[in-house]
Amino acid sequence: MKYVGYYNGEIGPLEEMKIPMLDRAVYFGDGCYDATTFANNHIFAVNDHLDRFYNGCRLLEIPFGMSREELTAELQKCIDLCELDHGLLYWQCSRGTGYRQHNFLGPESKPNLMIFTMPNEMIPFDQTFRLISMEDTRFLHCNIKTLSLIPSVIGYQRCVEVGCQETVFHRGERVTECAHSNILMIRDGVLCSPPRDNLILPGITLKHLLMLAEANGIPTREAPFTMDELRDADEVIVSSSGGLCIRAVELDGKPVGGKDPVTLKKLQDAYAEYYANDVK
Repeated sequence: MKYVGYYNGEIGPLEEMKIPMLDRAVYFGDGCYDATTFANNHIFAVNDHLDRFYNGCRLLEIPFGMSREELTAELQKCIDLCELDHGLLYWQCSRGTGYRQHNFLGPESKPNLMIFTMPNEMIPFDQTFRLISMEDTRFLHCNIKTLSLIPSVIGYQRCVEVGCQETVFHRGERVTECAHSNILMIRDGVLCSPPRDNLILPGITLKHLLMLAEANGIPTREAPFTMDELRDADEVIVSSSGGLCIRAVELDGKPVGGKDPVTLKKLQDAYAEYYANDVK
């Protein structure tokens, strides 16, 4: 199969798969998800992504009963059946299937697992991003990778409409993250990240960047920073599973970054090596 779809153990071509109308993901977005890339029949950073997925289920009180080993086997099964040699691997768990009611379903309803593969081309390190900014009006549980992403969808649509590649969210002057990426900056040789609290998603790529920086002699700092500090940063970095360490060159129509290419290149080279070693 070119693109594989999976729902509660049933596997088929992605475009032919269906889910029940009463899956709570349909009418409440009641669930959580995760996604990573795969290459050479190998799931990148699978343990990091499983850690976040199971934590999301715990925080949402979803009794997902499949063990890590069982879930990994199902994910791998989808990759094995997929004709792509590299791409995106997505999975989500909803609370279950039942008539619409706000309270949780009874114990007779079990969580639903959906998986699919699709094409994904990694953004090359030499590509640059233009950014816009928007007030962050999302709820206060952004650390959970929930299915309810309408503010992020709207935020990303706004940047696409003006020919940019990401939208930077901020609460007042405090920078949080982007519509579907994390954001970091380099200032005075230090890699700076917003704190991984409830206002941002704890990105796996963000985690790796902080780890790789420390391993390569680049100091790190996790603390709130402002939009003004971001505008004045030596480098602005956007990170995601599909774009590991991408330099931003413009924010709200004005140039940013470009002052510390050496540190940026050291990070990019370190990540390129880390990724290649993981999926070889």
